[in-house]
Amino acid sequence: MDKEELAQDILEFLGNRENIEENTTCMTRLRVKVFDFSKVNVSELKKVDGVLGVVCNGNLVQIVLGAGKVDRIGKNFSELTKLSLNESRSNDNKKVDMKNEDIKKILIKNKKNSKNNRKFQLFFQKIANIFVPLLPAIIAAGLLQGATNTIDIVSSNFQTIWWYQLLKTISWISFTYLPIFVGINAAKEFGGTAILGGIIGALFVQNENMPILKNIGNIGKVILPIVNKNFYVGAGGLFSALLVGFFVAFVEKNVRKIVPDILSKILTPVFTLIICGIIAILVILPLGEIITNILFLFLNFIYNKTGIISGFVISVCFLPLVSMGLHQALIPIHILLNDPLGATKGINYFLPIIITAGGGQVGAGVALYIKTKNKKLKKILKDTIPAGILGMGEPLMYGVTLPLKKPFVTACLGSGFGGIAAVMLHLGTITQGVSGLLALLIVIPRSQLLFLLAMFFSYLGGFVLTYFWGVDEGKIFEMYGEVGKQNNV
Repeated sequence: MDKEELAQDILEFLGNRENIEENTTCMTRLRVKVFDFSKVNVSELKKVDGVLGVVCNGNLVQIVLGAGKVDRIGKNFSELTKLSLNESRSNDNKKVDMKNEDIKKILIKNKKNSKNNRKFQLFFQKIANIFVPLLPAIIAAGLLQGATNTIDIVSSNFQTIWWYQLLKTISWISFTYLPIFVGINAAKEFGGTAILGGIIGALFVQNENMPILKNIGNIGKVILPIVNKNFYVGAGGLFSALLVGFFVAFVEKNVRKIVPDILSKILTPVFTLIICGIIAILVILPLGEIITNILFLFLNFIYNKTGIISGFVISVCFLPLVSMGLHQALIPIHILLNDPLGATKGINYFLPIIITAGGGQVGAGVALYIKTKNKKLKKILKDTIPAGILGMGEPLMYGVTLPLKKPFVTACLGSGFGGIAAVMLHLGTITQGVSGLLALLIVIPRSQLLFLLAMFFSYLGGFVLTYFWGVDEGKIFEMYGEVGKQNNV
């Protein structure tokens, strides 16, 4: 099936163009918000040739297509929906009037009737929705930072070369200005004007040319009322930007109700920015600081007090989180831990543990490939295992381990041994954005061999558990059809 036909089939089973509110892509998934979930034919969608899996959370449908392929399909899908990627139809009054009572009824029905409407899931899904559009920048920045840091260790001859300094600057821009991007996406996600969220998010980014934003460090020139503390730009971390986006949307909606329609275009954004700016500095920033400090204490307790137990549990539990499409909600935590000014001095001790989860699945895939006689399954494994090694494990998960159930369980349990090794070897990363063996670029310099050792234990754990307890030929036959008669492997 070519990409045009695949996109058309996906659109048909999602309820056609009029049911699509928003479409976007991430590493392996086409993520589509629908107006009416009851119009989505999930069972038929899963049967479409080329669809590896379908994950539903509320009115968000995630179609797993695989790395690379998702970008091509996403382009064709957006052309069919007449919506650019990351564009929302709900913001286009010419297409859909969100004040329409029918739309309101549909949204209410989605909340009440969807099987996947669990408050916990939906909360983390909203967080994920904010960060998924930022993934290309985070991934690129992570790779560039990893590569340039490696070069810095080997040689200092590049420090005065303009193009090298350009690459380093580009890599840092993605993280330095992340509060702006998060503010934009958060405001949009909660129904506000994106640019207003970005402006308020910029209040958490140092800028020597801005009156209040140049005030950094412990010695401040501006004393904040109420809290009676020096203003520090980065005190609230990324959580302040998240809270700001929500608050901007909330304030804007309520201001618009009060301001006369004839003056709304002028006065609503002005009042929104003034109100949100004051609250951001006096309330949200201190609150973000409290949340950040509590999170640091919690993570530090887990890592230092529970040791190998936490390594095992975190690694084992990560793949189920990925299967629900909620793993992107952890990005704020990774960014927090990689903050050079934070408590860990920029070292993220949790990311290596999570990365080992993918290793367990790769090991499970290799075990299946060796032991099964099913030719179709072998072909799928041959295509998906290399991607899994490079950190893109969703095709392997949705195409093989999750449908077969047992290999998914053994992959999760097997990855736990890699998580234990990551803790015992004191592994950490200096940035984020990549996974699998590509993480060799971002681990603490000169710890690459130790990282490979941890991944080996993860591969081995997934392989052994799957080889002896995770292969069910009956289930394989049910999922992939008849065993190839000529294949006697």
